[in-house]
Amino acid sequence: MTVPLVVAIGTMHGKEVAIAPPLARLGIAALVPIGLDTDAFGTFTREVARTGSMLDAARQKARAACKLTGLDVGIGSEGSFGPRPDIPLLPLGREVIVFWERTTGREIVEQVVDEQPAFLGRRVANIDDLDALIARTDFPATSLVVSPVGDDIHAKGLRTLSKVIDTTRWAIAKSQEGLALVQTDMRANHNPRRMRTICLAAEALAKRLSTHCPRCGSYGWGLVGVERGLPCSICGTPTGLVSLECHGCTACEYAVSSVRSDGIVSADAANCPNCNP
Repeated sequence: MTVPLVVAIGTMHGKEVAIAPPLARLGIAALVPIGLDTDAFGTFTREVARTGSMLDAARQKARAACKLTGLDVGIGSEGSFGPRPDIPLLPLGREVIVFWERTTGREIVEQVVDEQPAFLGRRVANIDDLDALIARTDFPATSLVVSPVGDDIHAKGLRTLSKVIDTTRWAIAKSQEGLALVQTDMRANHNPRRMRTICLAAEALAKRLSTHCPRCGSYGWGLVGVERGLPCSICGTPTGLVSLECHGCTACEYAVSSVRSDGIVSADAANCPNCNP
C-alpha cells in the first residue's frame, strides 16, 4: 500500500507551513481548504469551548478538510497548554497530529511534547506591569492577546508595543475588577515556538508514513500503545511509568511489544508507591 498523492490539511492558521514540507519529501502534496473555520472546534481564549479531547479536535479538523476538498485523506492537529503536572509553576505543551482516511476510517496519530512552550499569561493592574511580562516572552515574534478580566472580549494578534499598551489600558478600564489579562497568542501563525513544535509532529508523522508493516507491507507502522508498570529499581514494585512499548500497524492491526526504546528498565524510587508513598 502506497501513501496518498494528495492530502487535505485542516487549518486556518497557516499550519501548512510546518506540515507540508515533511510530507513533500515523501512525494505527498498538501491542499488547504478554502473557508474552513477551525475555530468552530475550540479556541485557546475559550469563547468557543473545545468539546472532547485534543485528539477529537484534531480528528474534526481532518474530517472537515476532507469534506471541503473532496479528498480521501485529511490531516488535523491540535495543541494543549497548561502547567506541568510535576512542576506546576512551569508550562507544558502538547501537540497531536492525526492522519485520517475517509474510505477506511484508519488513523495514524503522533504526539510531541514541548517542555518550554511560548505560553504565558498574567493579570495586570497598570501599564507598568507590562514590562516584566513582555520580557518573559519573545514578543513581538509571538503575538499577545489582551482581555478585560471578567469579560469575554479578546483583542488578539497584537504585535506592536503601542497596540499592547493602548489595549491594556482599555481592558483595565473596561474590567469591573480593574484588571487586564495579557497572554501569549497560541494560534500557530502567531506563535513561532508552537509552529516549530507542529513541524516536529509532522516530521514524526512523515517518519511513520515511511515505515512499513512487516506483515502486510502497509505504511504507518509505529507506536500504537504502551504498557505501564516499570519496576522500582530498589524494591521491584510496579510503578505508573511505561515498561513496554507496543508497535503496530493501523491497517492490519498486527502488533508487537518490546522494551522501551530509550533503554530504561527500572524506575527511580521517587516514582515508587512503596518506597515513596
